[in-house]
Amino acid sequence: MSDNKTQATDASVADFIAAIDHPVRRADADRLDAIFREVTGWTPQMWGPTIIGYGRYHYRYDSGREGDFLATGFSPRKANLSLYIMPGYADRQHLLDRLGKHKTGKACLYVGKLADIDEAVLREIIRDGLDDLATRWEVFPE
Repeated sequence: MSDNKTQATDASVADFIAAIDHPVRRADADRLDAIFREVTGWTPQMWGPTIIGYGRYHYRYDSGREGDFLATGFSPRKANLSLYIMPGYADRQHLLDRLGKHKTGKACLYVGKLADIDEAVLREIIRDGLDDLATRWEVFPE
């Protein structure tokens, strides 16, 4: 069994956010951190060098592969903000239609800047994703 490439670390979330060069991206990361903390009630942890995660879940597939991964979180990348909703977005179109300017991947929501989206809808998406994840796997605060 191989380990996940992305693992939780002891790196400082505050230091990571403070080191973001672009002032708008840094401000958006601060705001996202506040939003994720408020919605989840959890203290963030770095996952790998660039992902800020909130909570974790342990998965075990029929194949026998198992591991831990962040329950939800984000990464302030250069091109966009990548938000991670682990069950994905397939069943969330009704929320995405109200969100604002964005793109989606399998479990990622890509946003250029927070000013382009409705934060209240983002909160709904985070909560809905966590609730959905908890129906599949046990979710832990850290």
